[in-house]
Amino acid sequence: MPPIPGSGLAKGLAVTLRTMTKKTVTEQYPDVQPDLPPRTRGVIGLFEENCTVCMLCARECPDWCIYIDSHKETVPPAAPGGRERSRNVLDRFAIDFSLCMYCGICIEVCPFDALFWSPEFEYAETDIRELTHERDKLREWMWTVPAPPALDPAAEEPKELAAARKAAEKLAAQQQAEQAEASEQAEPGEGQA
Repeated sequence: MPPIPGSGLAKGLAVTLRTMTKKTVTEQYPDVQPDLPPRTRGVIGLFEENCTVCMLCARECPDWCIYIDSHKETVPPAAPGGRERSRNVLDRFAIDFSLCMYCGICIEVCPFDALFWSPEFEYAETDIRELTHERDKLREWMWTVPAPPALDPAAEEPKELAAARKAAEKLAAQQQAEQAEASEQAEPGEGQA
């Protein structure tokens, strides 16, 4: 059966009329900032004080977009007669976001919590070479990293906190026992004098 002439036009107008009556879903992005979920993956922030230059992040990166330079520095002994130690000092930490695929492997493998997801996503550049951000910019993005979520009140206490609390309680009980013993020894001496 041949199509009726003008039926395609009528179908197109019907679609237009249907969509004209619906509420728009357009986001007014530059003027209105979007409400981002708490665990949004934007860029990677660097907490430089925790970085020990172990190079795990750079080794595990599938895109090889993390660049790290460092040098060794000699640290004097902590106690007299001790031996000097050497430690790595971070000279350069850069991430090329034109290569990064935002997989988060570098954040997961960092044993010292030096890398974090920041929800910052507005870092477009006109030149692709400017997408390699150095440690100063990565440090700035640490200010946008949200605080970790609060622990569930019904959750089990972490073993590290439980061990530290038990050690503190044991030390406090030991100090109280020593104080009680010292006060008992002092009291009989006062009665004799």
